[in-house]
Amino acid sequence: MAVTLRLTNSLAFSSHPLTSSVLFRGSKSIGTITKIASTIRTVKMAAFAGSDSETTSSTSRVIDSHLHIWASPQEAETYPYFPGQEPTLTGDVNFLLKNMEEARVDGALIVQPINHKFDHSLVTSVLKRYPSKFVGCCLANPAEDGSGITHLENLVLESNYRAVRFNPYLWPSGQKMTNAVGKALFSKAGELCVPVGFMCMKGLDLHIAEIEELCTEFPKTTVLLDHAGFCKVPESGEAKLAYSQLMKLSRFPQVYVKFSALFRISRTGFPYQDLSPLLSQLVSHFGANRVMWGSDFPFVVLECGYKEAKEAVTIIAKEASLSSSEMDWILGKTLMQLFPGQWVLP
Repeated sequence: MAVTLRLTNSLAFSSHPLTSSVLFRGSKSIGTITKIASTIRTVKMAAFAGSDSETTSSTSRVIDSHLHIWASPQEAETYPYFPGQEPTLTGDVNFLLKNMEEARVDGALIVQPINHKFDHSLVTSVLKRYPSKFVGCCLANPAEDGSGITHLENLVLESNYRAVRFNPYLWPSGQKMTNAVGKALFSKAGELCVPVGFMCMKGLDLHIAEIEELCTEFPKTTVLLDHAGFCKVPESGEAKLAYSQLMKLSRFPQVYVKFSALFRISRTGFPYQDLSPLLSQLVSHFGANRVMWGSDFPFVVLECGYKEAKEAVTIIAKEASLSSSEMDWILGKTLMQLFPGQWVLP
């Protein structure tokens, strides 16, 4: 089956052999695309030279702190998409496993995708199939009737969900994550020893007050900041403010940062070396044991490739002069510390 793609971050449903089998149609000719691919390969080869062995330990586990999966078109008959949230790119677990094997990634935290919204049945089935490989991060339901609190508790106690995501844009219009339901969910997460991930897609500055209030009122609840709070390298006053706000969150010992989805926060292309100062500052403020790498699969696949997403953080770390011990934390030990007993060192 031929597939039509836009050359952005959309990987259309295809039969998987990583992205090499995807057929492109559009304004660019196949010859042009081949030249682009060749150029990217040249950049990768130059950037990767010697980077992996110098900054990581051979005995460490590599754990991806942030990725998504959703049903293939065939699986959607059993695990339907939420209406209006049908995915435009491949994101099934078989495709993920192929990418993880190629990249030598040992495990991952699967974040419930918006494509299935509050129906966790697909991710639950994968957690049951691969209990030693994956941990689940469910999606908080901030329904005003409080039903999301029971839903959270059931997912944690009955399935392998050990984190929960707060998406502020799912809260009822005009309400904040610090409303009664939000505080009840955040408090319950702390009781269950479940970290809360914040997705601040529209800017950390819009939600910083809510995060600080929740952290202050509920210091026992661990916090994960997805994609470094979506803070880009500062160029303007607004970006500098968000950057400063991110670093100041280090005063809360329960806050951890995902150095993830690098393509979303970089102002340059692969290998995103403009993020070296950000990583350096994160480690200086939070410590490497509160920073973790994440890919944002499957969105990352067409941006640079899954394997390359892992290699990019190694290149960035080398430029930031991080030690192999610090990289061990960022590439796996931090997440393993949060979920003890889930992934065992070789």
